[in-house]
Amino acid sequence: MKRFLAILGVMGALSQVQAQDSTQKSLKVVADKIVAQVGDKIILKSDIVNAIADFRRQGQEGQLPPNPECMFLEGQLIQKALVLQAQRDSLTVGEDELEAMLDNRIRFFIQNYGGREQLEEIAGKSIYQIKEDFKDPIRENKLAEMVRNKVLEAVKITPTEVRAYFDKIPKDSLPFYESELEISEIVLIPKSNKDVDEYVIREMYEYKRQVESGRQKFENLVKLYSQDPGSRETGGQYQMNRNDKQWDPAFFNAAFRLKEGQISPVIKSKFGFHIIQMVARSGDDAVVRHILRIPAVTDEEITVAKARLDSIRTRVLKGDLTFSNAVNKYSEDEGAKFSGGQRTGRDGSTSITYDQLDKDLIPLLKGMQPGDVSMPQVYTNERDQRCVRIVFLKSRTEPHRENLRDDFNRVAQRALEEKKEAALAKWFKEHIPTFFITIDNDFAQCGNIEDWRKAAAESNMRTTVKQ
Repeated sequence: MKRFLAILGVMGALSQVQAQDSTQKSLKVVADKIVAQVGDKIILKSDIVNAIADFRRQGQEGQLPPNPECMFLEGQLIQKALVLQAQRDSLTVGEDELEAMLDNRIRFFIQNYGGREQLEEIAGKSIYQIKEDFKDPIRENKLAEMVRNKVLEAVKITPTEVRAYFDKIPKDSLPFYESELEISEIVLIPKSNKDVDEYVIREMYEYKRQVESGRQKFENLVKLYSQDPGSRETGGQYQMNRNDKQWDPAFFNAAFRLKEGQISPVIKSKFGFHIIQMVARSGDDAVVRHILRIPAVTDEEITVAKARLDSIRTRVLKGDLTFSNAVNKYSEDEGAKFSGGQRTGRDGSTSITYDQLDKDLIPLLKGMQPGDVSMPQVYTNERDQRCVRIVFLKSRTEPHRENLRDDFNRVAQRALEEKKEAALAKWFKEHIPTFFITIDNDFAQCGNIEDWRKAAAESNMRTTVKQ
């Protein structure tokens, strides 16, 4: 029942993979012919062969069915039909929106290939030509998404339907869930004192002098001293674009003031202290290297932060302040303003398992009951900063077999996906006969496209009668 949603997901992912791999000179070109057509949209043999090859290159070999060409042909037929329906419905993709999507895709490729020049060298084309190659596939993918969303926008699920869906599941097929928790935290990040800051700044100016005098290479100093785990192994390198919003403003502005080869003075950001080297610059795109040093925090600053959190905890326990309001008012964790201080799992859920917690948090939670607020705890975050936090345990489930009381939202989501699949299947059942379709006899063995083959036979009959 989940065929349409699964295939649309695969085709959406492959639209990015194929665009990326099409820039590589090593991509094999197969002898081409038209194997199918929907309206005026043709599907080439190379579309199928290259899509399968791309899927395998992404390490998805084990997910391919015995006859993968059948699945990928169906995906192409679905995509073309949705694009044609978008044209019938007069749906369009604005040029500004398309340009933004193209720019995002190009930035992604530049990041993956190590720079603008490297991308152009691998592709054998200019950035402008690469964007032109991507324009139609990206527009088609967006149009298909718009039609799919239009078909599914009215699909909702009621509690009665959820229960009916759940009651059909064999009891021995119900999934088993480990213990899950809902937790929130208030985090303080103690600041280093002035003496430590000045010591680190002097060291960083020494790094700058060593590079400018030719005694050291910038990337070598990165490996020796930088405390940025995200770039240490790549020589501190990052790709930047003037339109990107995720960068720290101080770091971003300092980087774009540099000329190629120039090294910045020491810059203070929310992460620590940096020196930045401009490697290459082309318009709004830049490649930079940086060294990050995070000044050590002394026990004195940690003690002050613990005392402050202890005071906040006391107010929460007395009822003078709710934990969520305390998060908004006091937490120095960047994501707190978006999540309300809640920890989220890999799938974005607020219910997380113990294996998704950091090693310091697990022993803290073991002695807590739902509704408890922990004592202040010192820990080291992913940026190697010493921080202090208090944690609120909202709920904890016991390991259990799936049931509606504890897992209603999970069951409802699956029921909704099944209902969406049925709506899509119904839509295609009704609309496939309205398109002119041809399918090559090489795909006669593909049982999954039987409805498409019937429509192709009817299209052929209509064409024959007209002649």
